[in-house]
Amino acid sequence: MNSMSSLGVPMIINKFEGNIHGTKKQNSINMPLSINQEQLINSQRKQVCVENPKLKIIAPCKIGDGILRLSEQEWTNYQRDIQTTESSIGVFIPASGSGSRMFEFLFDFLNDPTEDNRSSVERFLNRIQKFAFFRHLPKELQAKLLRFEVSLEEFAAYLLDKEGMGFGDLPKGLIPFHLQEPFVLNPIQEHIVQANLLNAEELLFHFTIQRKFEENFKNTIKQIEGLTGNQFNVSYSEQDTETDSFVFVTNGDLVSDDNGNALRRPAGHGALIGNLQQLNSELIFVKNIDNVQHYSKSKKSIELWSALGSLLLSFRKELMDLKKDPCIEKLKQINEHFQVYTPSEIASVISNEDILKLINRPIRVCGMVRNEGQPGGGPFLVEDENGIISKQIVEKAQISLTGEQYKQMIQSTHFNPVMMALCIFDLDGNKFNLLDFRDESKYFIVSKKQKGKEVRFVELPGLWNGGMANWNTIFIEVPNETFSPVKTILDLLNEPHLAKD
Repeated sequence: MNSMSSLGVPMIINKFEGNIHGTKKQNSINMPLSINQEQLINSQRKQVCVENPKLKIIAPCKIGDGILRLSEQEWTNYQRDIQTTESSIGVFIPASGSGSRMFEFLFDFLNDPTEDNRSSVERFLNRIQKFAFFRHLPKELQAKLLRFEVSLEEFAAYLLDKEGMGFGDLPKGLIPFHLQEPFVLNPIQEHIVQANLLNAEELLFHFTIQRKFEENFKNTIKQIEGLTGNQFNVSYSEQDTETDSFVFVTNGDLVSDDNGNALRRPAGHGALIGNLQQLNSELIFVKNIDNVQHYSKSKKSIELWSALGSLLLSFRKELMDLKKDPCIEKLKQINEHFQVYTPSEIASVISNEDILKLINRPIRVCGMVRNEGQPGGGPFLVEDENGIISKQIVEKAQISLTGEQYKQMIQSTHFNPVMMALCIFDLDGNKFNLLDFRDESKYFIVSKKQKGKEVRFVELPGLWNGGMANWNTIFIEVPNETFSPVKTILDLLNEPHLAKD
């Protein structure tokens, strides 16, 4: 494929750029605090003085026991069905994360050379021409790099500093990932051209970003519109700063910044539940910004989106029929097919009212890949304080690393790559208040170094962890080739990120 004009991206007429929340000024420690602020500080102080809340893991979800495995025919049917849907579709991509971590091995080598980071640097320099960003370097610098005539310190500074490429400050979504001859694409652009292959009648892209990069995002959208000759329906939002957490030292005292104001930190991706709430699409796809394959290798991912979305719509239709005529036997039949509810949840249903309460919740269909040692969360059966067992996505930090709980963790067969299809409307077509379905007890405690001192702050229940604890959840096994995250720039040398020969 030699031209972006041949990508076959459908025309979308409406172009909309959403507003971004304004940034709220932090409160000074020396200024009077409102009652609400004092309550929040006292609540968070109590939380950071203990360890991360631990969950009671009953067992990992496995194929046939909480995780669906579709036959080839089922995959084909679901992929086909999405082409006929009249549902509006949204693509929700958290995209505010910094790209500087992709180059950490360079910092490590320059500050403390080891055999491991030396090997990474050698691989980086020996294959420098393979990276998409190489095309953006001045011709003179390209030639010097190929002749190994450039100081590593100077080259690293050029890549990362604002006077050069500025990769040390840019969000990961704006760093060049792929070379689609003769064009260079970043993850934002790749997500757009690939999701458009769904051929949806109404398709919205929503990126959560840092406000200071709003113009950069708009410009990158204009570039892909120019390359494809199409317009895209794009909106942006910023994580609401009112959700930011206060920062404490280990004795519980507030930490102040250089101006004497109470220091606050973003409260993790769980704070994005409010951003997700803004979307009005009937079907929403969620994916991490760095998990995007080269366009020539994207067929499996598009098929996956189609299947996840169709599966959700099929399940929702079954629930809508059940709502008209509630019946416990019908509920059990639906559950046998989709594996949504645990025997514990089914046993808790006594009346028709219980059925309606159970089924009328937000829906998520979550792709799960085979566990190959990736860090991060996985699908487990979890017992809550009320004794009810439900399906949850659990992070390692939420599990005790000793005894029986640790044994359950290492027996997990699948990993959560954050590929989800969501519906945030009830069975009557009204939008849910998503905060009503969050488990506030599933927060995280984060420890970091601040000017040589250990500081701690609270992260809200994770967007796909406690933030969706009370959703109707389907776990489905998906192909591992649909998961190729870019945690370091060297990951772009892996096969999913290279153009097909």
